[in-house]
Amino acid sequence: MKSSHIRRLPLAALLSLALGAAFAQETPPAPAEGAASAARPGGPGAATPEIEPKAYDKVITKDAKTQKGLVTVHQVKTKLYFEVPKALLGKQLLMVANATSVPSDVDHVGKSLAQDVVRFSLRGNKVFFQQVDHSFAADAGRPNAEAVKNSQRDAILASFNVEAFAADGSPVIEVSRLFQSEVGEFSARRMVKGTGLDAQRSYVDTTRAFPGSVRVDAVHTYSAPMMLNGPMGPAPAPAGWPARSATFGISYNLVELPAVAMMPRLMDDRVGYFYESRTDYGHDRHTIERERMITRWRLEKKDPNAAVSEPVKPIVWYIDKSTPTALVPYVKKGIEAWNVAFEAAGFKNAVQARPFPTKEQDPEFDPEDVRYSIIRWVPSQIPNAYGPHLSDPRSGEILNANIVMYHNIQKILRDWYITQAGPVDARAQQLPLPDDLMGDLVAYVVTHEVGHSLGFQHNMKASSQYPIEKLRDAKWLKEMGHVSSIMDYSRMNYLVQPEDKIDPALLIPKVGPYDIFATKWGYAPIPSAKTPQDEKLVLDSWAREQDSKPWLRFQAPMNGDYGTVMEAVGDADAVTATTLGTKNLQRLVKMLPKMTLRAGESNKDLADLYKGVWGQWTKELVHVAALLGGYDFQTKAGSQPGAIGKPAAKAQQARAVAFFNEQLFATPNWILDTAVTERLAPGVGTGLLVTTQRGVLNTLLSSEILGRMSGQEQLYGDKAYRIEQMLADLRGGVLGELKSGAAPTPARRNLQRSYVDVLAGKVEGSSYDDGRAAVRAELRLLGKQFAERGRTAGDSTTRAHWTELAELTDKALDPKAGGAKSTRPQMGLLDSEEEQAHWPAVR
Repeated sequence: MKSSHIRRLPLAALLSLALGAAFAQETPPAPAEGAASAARPGGPGAATPEIEPKAYDKVITKDAKTQKGLVTVHQVKTKLYFEVPKALLGKQLLMVANATSVPSDVDHVGKSLAQDVVRFSLRGNKVFFQQVDHSFAADAGRPNAEAVKNSQRDAILASFNVEAFAADGSPVIEVSRLFQSEVGEFSARRMVKGTGLDAQRSYVDTTRAFPGSVRVDAVHTYSAPMMLNGPMGPAPAPAGWPARSATFGISYNLVELPAVAMMPRLMDDRVGYFYESRTDYGHDRHTIERERMITRWRLEKKDPNAAVSEPVKPIVWYIDKSTPTALVPYVKKGIEAWNVAFEAAGFKNAVQARPFPTKEQDPEFDPEDVRYSIIRWVPSQIPNAYGPHLSDPRSGEILNANIVMYHNIQKILRDWYITQAGPVDARAQQLPLPDDLMGDLVAYVVTHEVGHSLGFQHNMKASSQYPIEKLRDAKWLKEMGHVSSIMDYSRMNYLVQPEDKIDPALLIPKVGPYDIFATKWGYAPIPSAKTPQDEKLVLDSWAREQDSKPWLRFQAPMNGDYGTVMEAVGDADAVTATTLGTKNLQRLVKMLPKMTLRAGESNKDLADLYKGVWGQWTKELVHVAALLGGYDFQTKAGSQPGAIGKPAAKAQQARAVAFFNEQLFATPNWILDTAVTERLAPGVGTGLLVTTQRGVLNTLLSSEILGRMSGQEQLYGDKAYRIEQMLADLRGGVLGELKSGAAPTPARRNLQRSYVDVLAGKVEGSSYDDGRAAVRAELRLLGKQFAERGRTAGDSTTRAHWTELAELTDKALDPKAGGAKSTRPQMGLLDSEEEQAHWPAVR
């Protein structure tokens, strides 16, 4: 998943190359005798002559266009000057760069390029631009305080001659070259794989000074490889093709950090917040520790004595004027849905949504000014959304959060809702979906992304914390929802059946009990605490409520935790959940032709939604596969009793394999419905079936799962589901014709070849568990049975099939033949579930 928390990126190494070129016209003095002669003239390591400042009016002439703000900005013809107030020198600033305009099909408007903490410092007639390092911490009274400070000296990124001093002593520096050059990570080069920035086609465009920030807009043009459309998508053209041009608008913001840093709240792994961290050398433990400060907005009560008070400064998001008009009320609804959680933390109307103000309402408003947080609606074909935020590295205080909604998020929302809720909501049995339904779906995504921008991580554990029978109970769903956190990737409630007669409004996730709990834990004031350490006992007591209320638990995705798989509903009992989900998909396949085949229209909607059915079913199969060797984890801290992990029961794991035998390996003809597949390209359905079956087999026989199963046998003995038992159960389901004597159908023959191929692949290479030995034993057993059936089967096709499998098995076991090489990549379904970007499972 694309990370929703934008990291601070170091500048020292990033600026050096660009600034070297930008300042090359300054002539360095001759190197001192004995000095290295390799210093590059004008480079960041080279000295520049210190010139005497001129009279102010000789630099800032009558031609200057001046704006006053955090920094006074002067534009004199083609030169840009900063007049840095004396009071600002040495103060910490946040520097942020965003892409404000992009070439077509290149990411999106508002893309964050980089951020870091910087400051201006004056020394003689030079102003130094420095990166401020917050990697280490130690109390000022500690003996090692000075040593810690000297171990993270702030890097000098650039130096500027003072061109003049204002009457009050404020230095004036010429900075246009800084913004006309490519500034390391503050660059759009990576977005187009650019080979270089062309200074002749790049320039400073506009500037704006605000009371708390300054903004410089630049236009940068890059040379980039020509892209050609190929079978796998766009790819760079072969060497020798001419370069193409790509021009971006880039906005640089310098914003003042709070004069007094907010008191941090320390991270606890039992509650899912993003965090800022630094190495703490200022404690008495005999270790070096990372101090982690959760990221959160600064909320202070107007009335500190009131149980619930409006905040001094609410958290405000402005709704992009590009948002489709019909969706604006739903975006507002999605933002302000969090107020129920903030009321539990003691704040009323803490989260607000507003339209872009007019010039009369707020003459300083600018969506690129980092003092404002925006819900951006960007024209992009990518079906996605994400919610980053910028935070103060000293305290974790969130300063800005620009959420991005890609226009094509509506496409994936349509497909999700139809494949997950279509059979139980008549509104989803027609195309296009009604505006009010799409509005509610957009509001759901907005609420999730706002959650990230409030500081919350994903809580994938939430989907497995409710008793599964409650997920079809209207009273429970109305009060608790079908998932305890909007921050899970749970999506719609696909367990509900038509006979349950559940209000469709209860099928969409909402702010849940965990979200309310986590908001209180992170934002509720603790007036008695004067330091972060003073809060720890209170916060610990709040976190222990999770012991008696499992739906308040948080778990970052952990290897082997079957309760943290993505796109799941009810994954505490994935077999029952997927059985119910499969019933709805069976209903949906029969609906597709009527829904999608309309006069004058193509088959695209049918093909897309049929693919969506396969995608949804595959996700649900993944949840079942995760039970094999799986654990149920609970994060615990300090003196909380008990183990953090409990293995899936032996019967639970055996039931999972039985499910695959019955639902997937016994050919699922329902998903090959000819009323659908006859309107698609030949082989689409059967090809997807082979791919899915093979993916499940690779997953069940993966080193990860076999290793965990072996470990469970070591720890729990006969109570564990053993590898040998799983292989025997798979043999009965995949190769049942060996025992029955029946002739396997073409689909079953494809499955059986895949199975032998996967087994053969497991005897290659090294193994650190019992998996390879068990697979070799299984192949020896199967080889004999294949050979016997190859001699006795009644028809030539069946005899050829069993004989081929016998030969493949022999090759796998014959060291002289070097073993049988697997003919296809060993990729399981769990591999495709790795979180890469934010919303769609496919990204």
